[in-house]
Amino acid sequence: MRPGVLWLIAGLSLSIAGCAATQPESNLPPPLSEASFNSRILELESQLSQQCATHSEWEARQLDQQQLLTADVREVGSLLRNLRQDVQQLEARGEEPVIIREECQVDETLTNKTLLGRSEWVGLPSIGTYLQARVDSGASTSSLSAAEITRFERDGENWVRFKLALNEDDVAVEAVRGEWIEAPIVRRVRILQASGEESRPVISLLMTLGPIRGNVEFTLNDRSHLDYPVLLGRRFLLDIALIDVADTYLHDRPEFPGGEPADQADEDEAADQNDSEE
Repeated sequence: MRPGVLWLIAGLSLSIAGCAATQPESNLPPPLSEASFNSRILELESQLSQQCATHSEWEARQLDQQQLLTADVREVGSLLRNLRQDVQQLEARGEEPVIIREECQVDETLTNKTLLGRSEWVGLPSIGTYLQARVDSGASTSSLSAAEITRFERDGENWVRFKLALNEDDVAVEAVRGEWIEAPIVRRVRILQASGEESRPVISLLMTLGPIRGNVEFTLNDRSHLDYPVLLGRRFLLDIALIDVADTYLHDRPEFPGGEPADQADEDEAADQNDSEE
């Protein structure tokens, strides 16, 4: 250790000892032995060395980062000078510089999906009617409003018989109101509610919605107290559709015998919009 540091530490120790001498003898700390004093000096020296080493490492890292930034700035400056020279040469020849814009890559998974509004018209060809549907990604399975649900067996398979549960405001082909509908049960789902657990049958029906045409699984339950007799959930939307929650009825209403023409759906759609805003 450097002699100057030793003299400084010794002087501080004597000063502390002198201050302590003015205190009552009962408060005096026990005297330090030579071994304890030397141990403390070595400990302080080690701490100072570690701090100096840490500071040196920090300075080295800062220097490396500064050198990297300087190199980057020089490279950018070189590119700009070359670009300026190219532009000047083109201007000297009377040519306009050609700007090549990089085209954005289009996600094909989005272009292959149908865009739907938060409300849409759906057609049920096997039943012979159109219905208004709410498109809701928060629901797992689609749902169809049904009443008087009766289970029975046909050819050893489980079937269900029901009627559409429609209120006066629901828009549908009048001829299907009150008609019995029969379909095989695909599976059953358990629904947990505040009132307890409920088991509902699931059926598969052919459904159309704009360009979409395919079989969709519906749970059967009475939705006549709700705004829409049909709910379309995630199982239907998966891989085939996207939702624009800011828009409604992006696709025309399908037509069925006994129903209204598709071009007369505006009034029903407007009524739905007014109900949604209230």
